[in-house]
Amino acid sequence: MKVLVTGGAGYIGSITCKALEVAGHTPVVLDSLLVGPRLYVGDRIFYEGDIADRALLRRIVEEHPDLDATIHMAARIVVPESVEKPYEYYRDNVAKSLEMFDELTALGRPRILFSSTASLYALTLDFEVTEGDPVDPTSPYARTKRMMEMVLEDLARATDLRAVILRYFNPIGADPDLSTGYHLRDATHVVPLMAQAALGLRDTFTLTGTDHPTRDGSGIRDYIHVWDLARAHVRAVEEFDAVLEKVGEPYTYINLGSGDGVTVRELLAAVERVVGRSVPVVEAPARPGDAAGAFASADKAADLLGWRTELSLDEAIASALAWGEKRQEILGYP
Repeated sequence: MKVLVTGGAGYIGSITCKALEVAGHTPVVLDSLLVGPRLYVGDRIFYEGDIADRALLRRIVEEHPDLDATIHMAARIVVPESVEKPYEYYRDNVAKSLEMFDELTALGRPRILFSSTASLYALTLDFEVTEGDPVDPTSPYARTKRMMEMVLEDLARATDLRAVILRYFNPIGADPDLSTGYHLRDATHVVPLMAQAALGLRDTFTLTGTDHPTRDGSGIRDYIHVWDLARAHVRAVEEFDAVLEKVGEPYTYINLGSGDGVTVRELLAAVERVVGRSVPVVEAPARPGDAAGAFASADKAADLLGWRTELSLDEAIASALAWGEKRQEILGYP
């Protein structure tokens, strides 16, 4: 299969491209390089440009008439930044995606695999969420993802577009070869920050949010090795038509998580266990837009995709730490 991957120069996008290749498929990368480094594209088929550039989309389809599906990962994703810059988030995540969906449908390429987020779920008493549970996005970032979900629902009902919507939980780690991993200079995700503190690359790890209604006051998440997440995309692309036939709808939602809830304090203890030394910590209030969190019921992914996570939390942390030691060699900065 040949698959268009928007955001394929990013952290998850580049690793998903590798998983597609391992499975015998060919990724075609479309990325503006606003965030993702050109280095992560490697020698893959690559188009630098905007997802809303209809002429570029027409050129891609013309040059690759055998495209089977699009994995849409291109998005702004930093929660505090979305609070500060909501216009940019609604423009880039919503308005531009709408243009792309419309053009791909017109070009006869209606299969969309969409990267959504678990951060839009409403708080539940036990923190476990299924795909049918209520949503209550608490940040502009999460609201842009929910808007796109609703857009895909409406387009799928009215047009030839078909959508499998993947709600990510919390990916960590790097690809198995340690050639790509989390790349932002100023880390915003929890495990890279912990890894940097554990490796002495920053003075402390800041634990934001200590009064959430969880068992220890810190946020609860479902951490998944990014390679497991990438494998799920391969399965979703391969089983795309079969999935929608099975559910009897032109779109569906699938949680991608391990099925286990881990608090930030528990994650910190796991990092210390894996690295063999303590991580210096300071506590701070929750960031704007932060939610208490949730963890996945992963039964639907197992049923529809035949997929469950295979790599443990400790393996994911070890991967993140190994990448933390190697990323300066790869990227030129710690």
